[in-house]
Amino acid sequence: MEYVIPLLATFSISFVAIKLVKPLAVKAGLVDLPNERKLHVGAIPLIGGISIFIGVLMASMFFIKQSQAFNIYLISSALILFLGVLDDKYDLSVKLRMTAQVITASLMIFGAGFYLQSLGYIIGPLEVVLGPIGVLVTIVAVIGAINAFNMVDGIDGLAGMLSLVTFSALAFLLSRVNNEWYLLPVLFIAALIAYLMFNLSWPKNFGKIFMGDAGSMLIGLTVVWLLVIGTSAEVSAFRPVTALYLIAIPLMDMAAIMYRRIRKGVSPFTADREHLHHIFERAGFNRRQTLLIITLISTSIAIIGCVTEIYQTSEWLLFIGFIAMFATYSWLLMHVWQVVSWFRSRFGVIE
Repeated sequence: MEYVIPLLATFSISFVAIKLVKPLAVKAGLVDLPNERKLHVGAIPLIGGISIFIGVLMASMFFIKQSQAFNIYLISSALILFLGVLDDKYDLSVKLRMTAQVITASLMIFGAGFYLQSLGYIIGPLEVVLGPIGVLVTIVAVIGAINAFNMVDGIDGLAGMLSLVTFSALAFLLSRVNNEWYLLPVLFIAALIAYLMFNLSWPKNFGKIFMGDAGSMLIGLTVVWLLVIGTSAEVSAFRPVTALYLIAIPLMDMAAIMYRRIRKGVSPFTADREHLHHIFERAGFNRRQTLLIITLISTSIAIIGCVTEIYQTSEWLLFIGFIAMFATYSWLLMHVWQVVSWFRSRFGVIE
């Protein structure tokens, strides 16, 4: 019951924020226009991230204990949100986005003092202690998480649903150790539900909006912030290898796609139509079916992560399991046309 009031408050604030910001975004030209890669109809306001941030920010003033670390998080999230809004409006260069993301990571590391100090016992009885290199690893992790959720935002509801899965798992694991940060993912869950009602036009058509780079990057930053806190020795809500299972689909999709692009000799940040959801669409699934299947896969993997955390499954075994899962995922991407052709010949095209 302690979740109910924060959930309702955040949901209500985010819902109202969407209604208020939407006409302003249209006037300011903060909209997504259809092109050869974007097949939607009309100009769609890119305000999902703004409404989520407003909801979480205002609700946090009442329900989350204020601290220097949390204030630094708010500053960092505001910075990444502002960067995302500019990117949505002006399509910023990769170099500028990366620079801002490094600055954001530095705020977390040097301002709040949060960074990865260990990767746990992923290679057996010996702990992989990072020491000073943990700072560099954390910067890479922040950049990776931000871009993973940014890249997965390809069809209606996908980034939002995958974020719901991750935040739900984080709220569960952090609440188990009664850590004060557990309310942050709870607030994000409520704000995301409000966003998804507009984005998916459910339970009725409220007027479609998109999350935009502002939203996906805000989510990526928040997720990695909570992952670093949760795996720290002070909190120990879950082990580092468990974090891989909580963001498995966005992480694997980003890594596999970037590797494939590099092999082709193009920039890893070049947009294309080779993501997981594109593969499902080529196999004949419609977008709602694709959304449901990928969400169920992500949920299953996150549940595996939570259950194995509860029962303290060997970290090296979990790491090998994730590597095997990623290798399978990468192979499927590398042989996508063969897989799609086999699927169509075996099961036929789904209408």
